[in-house]
Amino acid sequence: MDLARRWRALDARGRIATAIAAFAVFASVAIALTLQRDVRANLFAAPLRPEQVEEVAERLAEWNEPFAIVPDNVRVDGGRRNDLLLRLSMLGVPHAHLASLDDALAKAGPLTPQSVLDAQQIDGRAGDLANGLRGVAGVEDARVIVAPGRDATFADDASHPTTASVRLTLRAGSELSRATVDGLRAYVAGGVPGLTADRVAILDDRGFAFGEDGPSEASTLERSLQTALDGALGAGETIVRVRVDADPRSSRRRDTVRRPLAGAIASTTADERYSSREKRYVKSNASLDRGSEVHDENTDVPAGRIRRISVAVAVDSSRGADAAKIAALARATLGLDPSRGDAVTVTALAFPHSARASRSIPLLSIFESLASIVPASLLALALLCAVRYGSKPFAEACEAIVTRVRIERGTRAVSSYAPAHVRGALANEPPHTAAAIISALPAATATAVLEMYPAEERAAIVRRMSRVAAPVVPDHETILRRA
Repeated sequence: MDLARRWRALDARGRIATAIAAFAVFASVAIALTLQRDVRANLFAAPLRPEQVEEVAERLAEWNEPFAIVPDNVRVDGGRRNDLLLRLSMLGVPHAHLASLDDALAKAGPLTPQSVLDAQQIDGRAGDLANGLRGVAGVEDARVIVAPGRDATFADDASHPTTASVRLTLRAGSELSRATVDGLRAYVAGGVPGLTADRVAILDDRGFAFGEDGPSEASTLERSLQTALDGALGAGETIVRVRVDADPRSSRRRDTVRRPLAGAIASTTADERYSSREKRYVKSNASLDRGSEVHDENTDVPAGRIRRISVAVAVDSSRGADAAKIAALARATLGLDPSRGDAVTVTALAFPHSARASRSIPLLSIFESLASIVPASLLALALLCAVRYGSKPFAEACEAIVTRVRIERGTRAVSSYAPAHVRGALANEPPHTAAAIISALPAATATAVLEMYPAEERAAIVRRMSRVAAPVVPDHETILRRA
């Protein structure tokens, strides 16, 4: 009611200005909502699970790709959809959904047999364990198979304890230490009742067991140097390969050290005499041992002793890195011994740059954001200019239309009245309104009405009646002149 009262209290010009402002606001909001509407496409045709959506979002964030998350999918730019699908499929992302324990129990009903329920619980626990192993650093994918234990039914049957097999797919360049593998065994054993860590087998894609001997010396040195170079030059700028030559022979060395306790360890004297007169020959020998300390040391050198380490480093030639500094960094990082024959070779090569397209993605994202903001900004600026410079001419045009309508209504209302009634109806009207209404009356009625006006007002009305009728909407020259 308050708004309606205020609206009725406004004059014609105020109503027109309010209507123009309201229209401009609604138009701006509608255009802004239209421009901000999400026009991206779903990355996958089939809906994804929540963990799959999270996995895809992490990959796209690593590549600096713009995306939007919806409950069961990820939305990306339609022009980038095929390229992103190709890159994700090459990495095996997203991984296949594994039913969890909650999913398995959700399918169980009140009439489900206990044997089926037990099997579903085992599969659900295996799925939960596999999903947990996928989050371990360096593990790309994991699959867990649990074989439940079985007690002997008859006397001649043998019981079987619960066992588990784990297959891990590692990321390129990743290795698991012995401590990590032991921890994974304990993790799997803790998730299955009745399972012990010694009955958990962890295999790689080729079927080899993890953690028997731990990572090799060469792989440890290679990873150490690769990490140092990645931190100094950036990931993907260098390739490191380390070769460790080991001596397959075993040997044993014995060292005996004898130290005197005081002075010389021992002394020997010899005396030999001959007398021709007495025809006698005398010979005597004497030895003195003062005591000593003897240290006997036996050293066994097993097979596998490092005989030589060779390091090869390939550097992207576009980086322009100093090969001498890289070689010095490699020698210091790996603790190479030149006297042993250790050597470092640094070579500058032209690396393929097709995989670096993601580096320009942040700039493209900025341009895409600007492209989505600029049209809305320009439209808002155009609306502001239109309201600022066009509101007055538009208000005048609308006022002329309202005046014209009022004149037509007044003319139809007073056309059948007597001259005295017409004069009374036009008592408070301005001269141009009275002139417009009187000019539409019959000649006799118009003359009688004019005779009732004072001389000055009658002259003003007659002057306006003699003009050419103004159009409802003024021409452009009139509008520009008024503006």
